[in-house]
Amino acid sequence: MKNKPQTTLIHAPRRAPQYIETVQPPLFRASTIIFNNTDALFNRHWTDAYDYSYGTHGTPTTFILGDNIAQIEGGIYSLLAPSGLSAINLVNSCFLSQGDEVWVADNIYGPNMEHLRNLESRYGISVKVYNALDVSSFNPSTKAKLIWLEATGSVTLEFPDLIGLVKKAKAQNILTALDNTWGAGLAFNAFDFGDEHLSVDMTVHALTKYPSGGADILMGSVVTRDQKLHHKLFRMHAIQGISISGDDVAQVQRSLASMQLRYEHQAHSALTLLDWLKQQTEFAQVLHPADPDSAGHEYWKDICKQGHSAGLVSVIFKPEYDMQAIRRFCDALQLFKLGFSWGGPVSLVMLYNLKEMRTLEHTHLQQGLLVRFCIGLEHPQDLIQDIENALKQMNQQLHE
Repeated sequence: MKNKPQTTLIHAPRRAPQYIETVQPPLFRASTIIFNNTDALFNRHWTDAYDYSYGTHGTPTTFILGDNIAQIEGGIYSLLAPSGLSAINLVNSCFLSQGDEVWVADNIYGPNMEHLRNLESRYGISVKVYNALDVSSFNPSTKAKLIWLEATGSVTLEFPDLIGLVKKAKAQNILTALDNTWGAGLAFNAFDFGDEHLSVDMTVHALTKYPSGGADILMGSVVTRDQKLHHKLFRMHAIQGISISGDDVAQVQRSLASMQLRYEHQAHSALTLLDWLKQQTEFAQVLHPADPDSAGHEYWKDICKQGHSAGLVSVIFKPEYDMQAIRRFCDALQLFKLGFSWGGPVSLVMLYNLKEMRTLEHTHLQQGLLVRFCIGLEHPQDLIQDIENALKQMNQQLHE
């Protein structure tokens, strides 16, 4: 049968062979996925390893990246989400119900805390806060279902007592979820760490950061080794209609080959800045897990055996420098750009008032306003010069 031109435009009579060997895997863009026959339609199940039934359930493009992220982090199963926060929300909505208790570190990623507080006020979930450096502050009741772990802590970069917290949670059958964005699956294996080969139940990773590497893609993942947990997450993933662009997935996949090189370069640059920052008189404290003077350093040594420490370093200015002075310092920076996130090619800076962010008292932190440096791919000596120039300008304006 010869079709009319309009039909031929849609159902082309000739198709090039579909598979060739290339460095990057083919990109699949799909909402509708065509079934070969009714057997293929009815003999499938959503728990199949690769359920090609609709675009939101996955395509070869999304499954390839998911498998790679799972392998990097030491897991088996992975789900992708539109952002790191979306991946966090997937875990919370999957495992928390009315009356449940969830434990979060005081230095947890701020938007996660905000999301949980919203669940608490609207749906009766009880949010409890613990000190990540003190296992005794984690006192779960029989209603506790989930504990969030942060390695390292948001902004203040404390490495937690991961071994002690995981052991205590497992002893009481509490699910453990680790925000693994800082470690990126490279600093340590969250599914096999410590001398006792401990494992968290699941990791959440903001692929926006190191896996993307370009500061231009938003994406997140949830990884686990437990098939039952994965199926629960996958079901909630489908119910919520979570999906991501195949083009974005292909961009992250393309960046994975250079992720470890970028991670190690930025970590090395952060250590170079750390040594210089500790010599500057304007700072009351410099925060970095590899620094013996920083809280959680011994825990970091026990877990991160290869000495990996990411590309973040924070400083607390002495109390005589008020918010206006710190703002002048940040505005005077040229190479460091004012913005959130990290892991991209451009170094970033952000300022924080810890009194507005923390609920527990932390005696290991000095008084003063905090500035976090997120190291990019610039030469570290240029970044040092940039900070030095900004400090000079800040001090000059203070004495005018």
